Order: sequence, then C-alpha cells, then structure tokens
Amino acid sequence: MRRLLVLGAGTAGTMVVNKLRRRLDRAQWRITVVEAGERHFYQPGYLFLPFGAYTPEQVVKPVRPLLADGVELVRGEVDRVVPDDHRVLLSDGRSVPYDYLVIATGVTPRPDQTPGMLDGGQWRRRIFDFYTYDGALALRPALAAFDGGRLVVHITDVPIKCPVAPLEFAFLADAWLRRRGLRDRVELVYATPLPGAFTKPVASDRLGSMLDDRGILVESDFLVERIDGTSLISYDERAVPFDLLVTVPLNMGADYVARSGLGDELNLVPVDKQTLLAKADDHIFALGDANDIPTSKAGSVAHFSVEVFTDNFLEHAAGRPMTGRFDGHANCFVESGDGKALLIDFNYDTEPLPGTYPVPGVGPFRLVREAAVNHWGKLAFRWMYWNVLLPGRPIPLPAHMSMAGKHVPPSKE
Repeated sequence: MRRLLVLGAGTAGTMVVNKLRRRLDRAQWRITVVEAGERHFYQPGYLFLPFGAYTPEQVVKPVRPLLADGVELVRGEVDRVVPDDHRVLLSDGRSVPYDYLVIATGVTPRPDQTPGMLDGGQWRRRIFDFYTYDGALALRPALAAFDGGRLVVHITDVPIKCPVAPLEFAFLADAWLRRRGLRDRVELVYATPLPGAFTKPVASDRLGSMLDDRGILVESDFLVERIDGTSLISYDERAVPFDLLVTVPLNMGADYVARSGLGDELNLVPVDKQTLLAKADDHIFALGDANDIPTSKAGSVAHFSVEVFTDNFLEHAAGRPMTGRFDGHANCFVESGDGKALLIDFNYDTEPLPGTYPVPGVGPFRLVREAAVNHWGKLAFRWMYWNVLLPGRPIPLPAHMSMAGKHVPPSKE
C-alpha cells in the first residue's frame, strides 16, 4: 500500500485529496490528511464580515464532510517533517509515515512579528485584522462604533494572502462610510510597502486612480518597523497616526516548516514554480499558499495549480517525467463598493490586462474595469467554492491563462 500524506485541509489540501481519491486505486493507495482544526473557513468571506454583508455561518463548515469517502483524517498539530525517514511527527508524539507528502498548511497572519502590534495594548481595541475569522468578527462592532477620525488600512509586508483584499477593504470602507453619512468625518489612508496600489503597472494605475477618486490617501513605500502607541512608524521614521487601524500583519508559513529545514525566512517551501515539487526533496510537494512561487497567494492559484498538479502527481508516482507546467495563473475579483467590482487575470509573465473573461468579446466578466456583473460573480463564487471547487468537481475554466479576450493598452505596446 502506497501512502499519500497531505498536511492541511484548507483550500488546496481539500481539493488535492478529493481529486486524487478519484484518480488513485483504492487497493493500492492510502490517502491521509492531517488537520488540527475542526472547521474549514471560506476565507474570501472574511472581507464581508466586518460590514455585516455575510453572517458567520456563511463562511464556516466542518472539515470532515468536505473530504471524500476513503480519505483518512488525522486530527493533530504537526511538529516536524523528517524527510530522510519519510514520516511526519505530530506534537502529541504520533508518527505518520508517507511515500509522498503534500504540504498545504498555507500562511497565517503574525502580528507578533511587528513590535507594538500585539504587545502594545491596542490589539483588538484600536488595531484589528480581518485576515482571520476571529479578527473579522471583532472588527465588526469596532467599525460600527467608529464615527470619525483617521482610519488606516495597512499592509505590513508582502507576500500576503489575496493581495487585493486590503484594497477591497479600503473601497468597501469608503462606500460604507458614505452610506452612513460619515465619510466627511473620516480621513481614509492606505499604507502599503509597494510603490503603488498593486504590483503590476496596468492594474496599479487603474486601482491607484480609483483610490484617488475616492479621496483615499496613499502612503506608498511604507515599510513598518514598529507601532508606537497609535502611530505606525516606518524604517525611514515616517509616522502614520491612526484612530482605527485595520492591518494585514506579516504572513508566514507554518513554524514546523522551519523546524523541518524545508522553508525560507517566511517559512515558505521553495519549489519548482512549474511543477510545485520541493527543491529539497523529490517526494515532497507544496501547494496553495505554503510555497514560494512568484504569484498571488489566492484561492484561484490553489485551484489552477492543483489542476496541473493532479496529472503531474500521477506521472511522478509512476516514475515518469512530469509534463504539466503551471504558469502562475491567477484571477481575482476586486470589490470596489456600491455593488461593483473589477476582475484581474494574470500569470507569471503577463500582467492584468483589459478585456473580457472567460469568453472573448462576451465575458460576462470585465477585466480591469468596474462592473456590477463582476460583483455578482464574486458573490456567486461562495456557492461555487463549497459545492464545486472543494469537492474537486470539474470547472470549465482552463488552468492556464489565455490571452483571448485581452488587449494591451496603447501606452503599454
């Protein structure tokens, strides 16, 4: 009996075991997933919780029913991976062997890594995050009680999960404050370590102009060194004061990755960016947010990369060369407020460009342009996530990015 062990039952881990359970012979393969938590969270829904647009029940489900029959679930915390012995040690002393290992434990916000963020007495009082379930719920009453002052949306450093989510929060906060008649009493600031609103020029220009149109002040190239009372202090000693801070703390991979000698300085697993095979060991893959590939840490990346990985794994396990090549394909809906959103679609080599998606000239979605249909697409994705994506059912979208329907703006030709 051959053993496939997956660490983490989040988005990538759940898709992997559900897809491969259908493809691997049950008489020859045992599939096990190790997961400490009992609940699976729809993380894109965290954005909507502080504004009351989603209820907590809409973004959480129990883990076990989401896993296919025939997948063994082991409850426990991972202490370390021992590659030489092909086994994973759990914190309670148990040992789980494997022939092939998939690391899919993602990244988590680490407010403890920024002096003054967690230890300055302001956490969950004036300083909040929305990248966790508890954080998003705690922010909801704080936002409801906020009736004026300086609201700062802040990114500590990149990479982060869903890099457009802080922008979305700023746009939604602007719209929410306008609806409540408070916008004139609030100075809204977007503090980012990037030189602009986004990492790619076309999207950065568009999103930056949207921030300007909404009167949202951008503090760019702002790399925070510490939080001093109610001010963010950068390494170049700039100060950004706040009355309410909505921050994205440093995102890091799991600590066991470092203890196992498999990670970089952020506990991300270095992998081949096309096959997702760990550079340190040809029996280990890292999927979803857990690896160091140079693209967005987004659910779409997990989805598209798992599509490529599934066929590759069958070839690899059979001793054949892997023929699939992941191209870094990502697409993200960007909520912009007032019932509209943008859509961006890109990969390792091609930045987000204007056009239509997925059908050229038809869409229905509009690329790098605000449209109501994009907003409805983002809301509809929650149903797709629970009922199609996680179960590993086929989605009629190509895993690789296509240039069909896209056009290069004249200034970029």
